[in-house]
Amino acid sequence: MERQFVAVEQFKPIAVQSPTRQPWLFRVRCLLDLQLATIVRYLRPELAKLHGRVIDVGAGESPWRDWLPSSVTYQGIDVGNATEFGMSAGHPDVTYYDGRIMPFADASFDSALCIEVLEHTEDPALCLSEIARVLKPGASLLLTVPWSARRHHIPHDYHRFTRERLEIMFGEHGFENVEIRERGTDIGAIASKLVVLTARLAQPKVDVSLLWRIPLLVPVVPVALGFVAASHVSEALGAGAKEDPLGYFVKATRATSSRG
Repeated sequence: MERQFVAVEQFKPIAVQSPTRQPWLFRVRCLLDLQLATIVRYLRPELAKLHGRVIDVGAGESPWRDWLPSSVTYQGIDVGNATEFGMSAGHPDVTYYDGRIMPFADASFDSALCIEVLEHTEDPALCLSEIARVLKPGASLLLTVPWSARRHHIPHDYHRFTRERLEIMFGEHGFENVEIRERGTDIGAIASKLVVLTARLAQPKVDVSLLWRIPLLVPVVPVALGFVAASHVSEALGAGAKEDPLGYFVKATRATSSRG
């Protein structure tokens, strides 16, 4: 019998909480967590434009709800095993399901969010098709996915998508007017890797690895902080290579024709 390898995740991502809950802590996190910072940069202005009934696919702790206009009606949806992703369960405005067919009627929503979720779905084509099904024709979808990111929420990390693959998938599964933007550059990707390395070296684990972790940590910390600062500066100046981004931000509309 072939033996299967199951990776043990050394540390899981910290669930994103509402930015209004502890705003200063959230801002500090965005300084170091470049994935989150680039998501916020593109997502926040678009959230203010949403209206009507909004579905948040893979809602988690519903962190983006407080940035939505007060006039919208919020509906979250998440998988029944959300606790495996570090999320608390039982939110009254979140419906839990098996991750396949959404328990909502066709054309039920005016807008949708899907933030850092598609890579964790076993069947991303089905997920996009279901989002399209429950959206009204012409409704907006805001979606993000990582590109340069470590495997996380193991064993539920299944995909990385290129710009080209995203364009094909959205076109095939019920969307049009697809806009794709790179989140960050190669500078941010390097900085993010160094931040993760720093966190791994600084783990409060007392064993023989301390003999090499602490000496390595000393030079890594200033280099990591330097790259983090360079990443923020490069974002402000529009510098860096887009071929190796941290991830992608996608804005699309539900196709008005019957395709998908």
